[in-house]
Amino acid sequence: MKRILLIASVLFGSLFVTACGDSRMHSHAVYMLVDTSGTYAQEMNKATRIINYLLASLNSGDSLAVAKVETRSFTEKDIIAKVTFDKRPSQATTQKRAFKAKIEEFAKQPLGSAFTDITGGLIQGAEYLNETQAGIKTIVIFSDMQEELGQGTVRDFPIKLDGIRIVALNVTKLRTDNADPRLYLDRLARWEARVRKAGAVEWVMVNDLENNMESILKTR
Repeated sequence: MKRILLIASVLFGSLFVTACGDSRMHSHAVYMLVDTSGTYAQEMNKATRIINYLLASLNSGDSLAVAKVETRSFTEKDIIAKVTFDKRPSQATTQKRAFKAKIEEFAKQPLGSAFTDITGGLIQGAEYLNETQAGIKTIVIFSDMQEELGQGTVRDFPIKLDGIRIVALNVTKLRTDNADPRLYLDRLARWEARVRKAGAVEWVMVNDLENNMESILKTR
């Protein structure tokens, strides 16, 4: 009898662990980088709208983090808010309200960074996403993709983005891009080549936020 109970206990434990693992494999984790340099400091209303869309679209068991891109972005201190939504719908709703409140509070603060460390933000984002063990992992970048590094900041080395989707949002054109559109196209091509070389499974561009917001979470 004891032997039967022991076997049953082991089988139940294995099934429980497998079920937990399967639930994570079907979950989606999103890490959003928000550029706070230059004109993007005035774009927080658009960024907030995107974050609200993510909050409305992600489900129980999914994870979301929002971080600012600053002079050096490879730090958890730049994470404004992060959460893994509870499997209880009522609790998940409470978490979403608290998350939204943190973002609204951040948006009220004076923004503006002298430099833009996108690479550091990508590395930090990949660390966060891998820790969630989610089946689908996405980094969303709200930026013009013009990286400007401060003195002493080293980022010219290979990075790892294995299995991660990269979504570039609202990539506005700089004044120099207007004079020579090739600068804009080349900048995006370089970033796509870099993230794909790093192991990213997708590179998605979304500039039409009014009609194409669903592309942020839609896997190909």
